Amino acid sequence: MAYAVEVEQLSRRFGSVAAVDGLTFRIEPGEVFGVLGPNGAGKTTTVRLLNGVLAPSGGRAWVLGLDPAAHGCELRRRTGVLTETPSLYERLTARDNLHFFGALYGVAEADLPRRVDDLLALLGLSERANHKVGSFSKGMKQRLALARALLHQPDLLFLDEPTAGLDPEAARQVTAWIEQASRERGRTVFLCTHNLAEAQRLCHRVAVLDRGRLLAVGTAAELARTLWHGLWVDVDLRTRPPGALADSLRALPGVTELTLDEDRLAVQVEGEAVIPSVVATVVGQGGQVLRVNPRVYSLEEIYFRLQRERKEGAA
Repeated sequence: MAYAVEVEQLSRRFGSVAAVDGLTFRIEPGEVFGVLGPNGAGKTTTVRLLNGVLAPSGGRAWVLGLDPAAHGCELRRRTGVLTETPSLYERLTARDNLHFFGALYGVAEADLPRRVDDLLALLGLSERANHKVGSFSKGMKQRLALARALLHQPDLLFLDEPTAGLDPEAARQVTAWIEQASRERGRTVFLCTHNLAEAQRLCHRVAVLDRGRLLAVGTAAELARTLWHGLWVDVDLRTRPPGALADSLRALPGVTELTLDEDRLAVQVEGEAVIPSVVATVVGQGGQVLRVNPRVYSLEEIYFRLQRERKEGAA
């Protein structure tokens, strides 16, 4: 199995509406793969297609080496799914919920009690283990649903807004577990989220969807290079340098653009190899350099730039 997930031109239509429209991407085993997009972008439909809950209207997918459309039941024994609005039995206790779902997943009776206790402890629910779920807050239900998704120790986790409704401490515990699951246990994670900071911290790569179509896929650095040509470098100076500095920098090979505002210099260069020449020129003309920072674009900046370009292209 070369890839944990491999998708080629995957589509799903509901009447005249294309909820998923020709998606193509691959996910490496052990990767945390983020899927970003507004409501209605096709994220949840994609999760259903990849778990064999929906049949595709076109294209193909392979998940853990299986065709979800043909082997959905076998596949779902190896995946765990946390939906944005988890369904739990509110008249049962947290412990009873997990025992019930553990039996459905086929977890061995000898292992189930220990596994349930471990997950309740991991997600901070031990003290409420014997309380009925109907009395739980939204965040507590979300943590219990995550425990349910982990019960059978799946190879691939589909997490739809896993930290929605959680307080900061609980959210931090969940994100730490996701990192550990990928790094130490080799689990693949398919993470749908609106939290761009969370995605930047957790995900090796991301896919950005809009109206069922794939706008871009890659690491944050890869996506930034396609959106902003060249590398911007911010240089903080102690005092404003002499006026001739700007002309000297523009004459340097590899410098494509610059702005100078009092004690802040921003230079666009063709690559990192040009940066030492920029610094040497500034110092050579009497500039006192405090900091040199190659500009790193956040996932939030990348996401909204992609959305803006999509809208401009559609206009």
